[in-house]
Amino acid sequence: MTGFDDREKAFENKFARDEEMQFKVMARRNRLLGQWAAGKMGLTPEETDSYAREVVQADFEEAGDDDVLRKVLGDLTSAGVETDAATVRQAMDEKLIEARRQLIEGS
Repeated sequence: MTGFDDREKAFENKFARDEEMQFKVMARRNRLLGQWAAGKMGLTPEETDSYAREVVQADFEEAGDDDVLRKVLGDLTSAGVETDAATVRQAMDEKLIEARRQLIEGS
């Protein structure tokens, strides 16, 4: 029975590591997205850091990406930046790739 128990424990550990990595990737993506949007809005470096944290926090409002999309799109629109949901989603996709790369490379 030990072999089965060891295998089960290994699967549980792998699942936990995978979930932790996915959480880190999404948080990094949201931070990068916040920095991207802050650049579009012309925020200062201090405002950019603060805004990036706000975008990361927005992801905790509900499951999925809609909460982040609404926040960033709403903020960009309020700041007078010409954009639409498709542009923000494209930026989200690009920042997801960048976030994975950064975490794999350890930056």
